[in-house]
Order: sequence, then structure tokens, then C-alpha cells
Amino acid sequence: MNKKILSSMVAAAMIASSLTVAPVMADDAAASDLADKTVGVCIYQFADNFMSLYRAELENYLIEQGFSKDNIQIQDGANDQATQTNQIDAFIADGVDVLIINPVTPGSCNVITDKCVEAGIPLVYINREPDEAEEARWDENDWDVTYVGADARQSGTMQGEIIADLGLDAIDFNGNGAVDYIMIEGDPENVDAQYRTEYSIKALEDAGLEVNCIDDQVGMWDQTKGNELVANSLAQYGDDIEVVFCNNDAMALGALQAIQSAGRTVGEDIYLVGVDALSEALEDILAGTMTGTVFNDHFAQAHGAADAAINYLNGEDNDHYIGCDYVKVTGDNVADIQALL
Repeated sequence: MNKKILSSMVAAAMIASSLTVAPVMADDAAASDLADKTVGVCIYQFADNFMSLYRAELENYLIEQGFSKDNIQIQDGANDQATQTNQIDAFIADGVDVLIINPVTPGSCNVITDKCVEAGIPLVYINREPDEAEEARWDENDWDVTYVGADARQSGTMQGEIIADLGLDAIDFNGNGAVDYIMIEGDPENVDAQYRTEYSIKALEDAGLEVNCIDDQVGMWDQTKGNELVANSLAQYGDDIEVVFCNNDAMALGALQAIQSAGRTVGEDIYLVGVDALSEALEDILAGTMTGTVFNDHFAQAHGAADAAINYLNGEDNDHYIGCDYVKVTGDNVADIQALL
């Protein structure tokens, strides 16, 4: 699979921004053309913290590029695939010019793709990646379908590196020579959750550390669920838990509440990492109450998705995979990320 990488934008001299999809600098004529185009956007769930940031940036950027706000329709799938499918069917019936879809269930993408291809509507998937077999179909048939997002293996690896960089002496509070951790996963059917779970621990092992999974639970990306699961684990396993891995920051924020309620202190007798770089998580890293997170660059992803959609509308091609780098966030660079956001 041809996976081009989009570099994330980070303040100061940290990381330079570089999009593989060339930004569309519309002249007056092109902007006028875009103003007449309709865009259907399906978000898996408005209540998701990260996707709230993403959709706001996507809408703003589309308008900046010349689309009329009135012609951008964004639907909430409410984390229900049947609901989202009805929304997609309605967009197709309305004859929208392009669809941008954040699927509730990535396993449904083959059906969604077939509907859009049959209707002749270009399709940009975002954030939740279809599987490799589905992406291969787009390439084999030369369809106007692409995916814009970040490789979750990188985010998981960065989580593990944040912990590994602390060194075993700092992590091994119970002195058993291993990193004893609990894992709070997102949706187990989501490839991001699968990769973050796998690669965070692989990074520890690649660093030569012995690992011991004490508990592994599914929090479905939800802060309240993250709080509940971590509270239960801490009550059951107590001081044996040295690290809490969460597949996203929302669950990590819930985990932090449980850690503090249990009388534990991040950085002193336990460590905690998430993914997304939500503003609340960044504040906690700055305060030392969260060990680290990974910046999921919604700016680059939203812009890349919009630019891909515009390319299709202009009769141009896209790569079938358009990627964006994550950025590791710790106390060393959190102020730079906050400045960017």
C-alpha cells in the first residue's frame, strides 16, 4: 500500500508542516465553482471530543476554500451504523457532489463504497481507516475513493516510547523487574484501538523491557467508562499497577479521576498516557498529573480531507491513502503544542 506521510504542524522549530495533498489555493473562478458544490459529511459521533475539534476545523477550512456554509451538511451518526447508513443514503438521494465519511463501523465501508461508486459520488474516508482489502479495491478499480488519517501504529509506538524513556528504575515501583500495566481500549472493532493497544506494548518490548498485563478492558473511547474501569482495576490490583495505557485522552481523563480518587499520584507511584492531545490532557501534562499523550493532528487531517475532496471535484486524482504524522507530547514540549492549538 502506498502510504504517503503528511508531517504535522508544530510550533517553533519542532516539526515543519508538509502536506502531501497540495493545499488548494482557489482563485475567484474556482472559489465560485466550489460555492455551488454540496458536501455531505458523516461523523460517527458528535459527542467524541476529538471529532468535535476535527469537524469544526473541517467546516472552517472548507469555507475558507470557497464552499458555501449552506452547502456543507454535517450529520451525527450517534455511534449507530444504521443511523449513519440512513444519512449516507439520504445524501446520495440528494445528489451531493462529494461525501466525507467518518464511519461508525469500519467494517461497513465496503457497502458504503459500493453505494457511492454506483452513484458516481467521490468519497473521502476520515479518521477511522477501512481495512487493507477494502483500500486495495479502490486502487484495483481506480475509484475516486481515498482515506485521510494517521497511522495508529505510530501513536501506539509513541505511547510506549513515552513510558520506556522513563527507564525501568523509574517505572518499577514494585521491584519485580517488569512494567506492570493496565490497558483501556477504545472500540475493539476500530483499527486505531487495535494498533494502539498492540504497538504501545511492542515499543516497551522493543526497548528491552519485560511487560506484564494486569488488566485489559474496553472503554469505547468514553471518559466515564474510562473512570469506571480504572477505578475497578485499582480497587482489585492496587499498587501492582504501575502504568495505565488509554487508547485516547477522553478515557485517560477518566482514568486520572480514578487514580486521584484512589490516592495515587501520577509521576510518583503510577504513570498515565493517552492519545489526541485534548486541551484538558495538555493542562494535566503541564501540571504533571498526566505523563504524556500523542497529538492527533486534526488540522492536517481536516485540511487533507478537504483538499482531497476538492481534487476529486476538480477532476484530479488522489492517492488512495493520505497519511499524517502523530507527535509525541510530554512535559518537554507540551507548551509548544498548546501554543499551536
